[in-house]
Amino acid sequence: MNFCVILSAIFIFLKTVESASLEVVTDDELLNLFKSEKYVVVLFTKKDCEQCDNYENELIHLREDLVDTLNAWVVKAVNSQLVRLYNPNKEPALVFFRHGIPLLYDGPINDDMILHTFTENKEPAVKELSDDNFEHLTQAASGATTGDWFIMFYSTDCVECQRLQARFEAVGAKLRTRMNVARVNKHTTGAVTARRFGVWEVPSFILFRQGNMYRYTIHKYDVVSFVSFVTDWYKNARKEKVPVPKNEVDDFLQMVVDYLRDNPWIWKIGFGSVGFTILSIFIIISKLKAKKPPLSALDLCSKVAKENGFEEKIIHKKIDKCKKQKLRNESTLWIEKPIERRYKKFTYHPWAHNKFQKNFGKFYIKLALKNDYSLKKLMKTNTNEKIEDNKKSGI
Repeated sequence: MNFCVILSAIFIFLKTVESASLEVVTDDELLNLFKSEKYVVVLFTKKDCEQCDNYENELIHLREDLVDTLNAWVVKAVNSQLVRLYNPNKEPALVFFRHGIPLLYDGPINDDMILHTFTENKEPAVKELSDDNFEHLTQAASGATTGDWFIMFYSTDCVECQRLQARFEAVGAKLRTRMNVARVNKHTTGAVTARRFGVWEVPSFILFRQGNMYRYTIHKYDVVSFVSFVTDWYKNARKEKVPVPKNEVDDFLQMVVDYLRDNPWIWKIGFGSVGFTILSIFIIISKLKAKKPPLSALDLCSKVAKENGFEEKIIHKKIDKCKKQKLRNESTLWIEKPIERRYKKFTYHPWAHNKFQKNFGKFYIKLALKNDYSLKKLMKTNTNEKIEDNKKSGI
């Protein structure tokens, strides 16, 4: 009989000791709980920590209420590596997981306050916005008829963004009755929205209030600083007008600009290629535009004769006469006089005369353009007057 009493006393004592502490779980067990359970309350703690013990004592008193109200698991993780994802200050950290989404408790060590915070935030406090529903839900450009919005722009590959999730959920919980708190994935579902507001880095935070926007530029990412900014400190920030949604062309151009900004190496390669191409084009154009050296009298007469169907031998006979008269630099004279002499002789041959008349105007234009002569000077004197001059000069 006495033996049975002793066993009963030992069993009651063990149950009392067990109820006086939280169940300890490893990181692997904790991850499995996030996947399998709807609600999990975790106290991240460490040894020889008085504040950790105070948190644990409050949770022990709350455990039955949390189980009855939320059907939640209440456990603790000692010296866990996961705590860095939820609280930059590490232990102690009290985190409420809803479907794996963390909410960092940022209030006093009070069992009533803890219970109230968790029961009021059984669902995530931070909404998820995308390009499809941003303007419809926020009405940012039309005057924010749906209230004020505090938005975090994040990306899935941003470690700092992942660590901010639990704190930003705490911000949403504190501001639940005052404004909307949401987040936008800059690189996937919210890329257009991010470009619209000029968001280039993550994490970035913007407060939308009454048709204006205020950027959070403070490098403090704690819950108190966020709440202080959206409630009062935003008045010290620069006020910007909310831009209207971009059309497809403007958004595409902004996307190209953002891509080049995020990938500066393209500038280096592109600048080298473009620079080489521009230099090559400049050299080619310079060569094409280079002034051709003037042809000698012999070459020029031969060229004119071939292009206009004249008898080259007759024209060559006049060259020496032109040179002797020192008319080499007077291109108008020494090239036109032989041609005009031939014109006179062509009058005796109707077929030749007609051919010459047909090409006579073209000849002057070709001569001016190809040899850089003054077309005005070439066409200055009347042809008939020049023929009379030729008769007098004996050419």
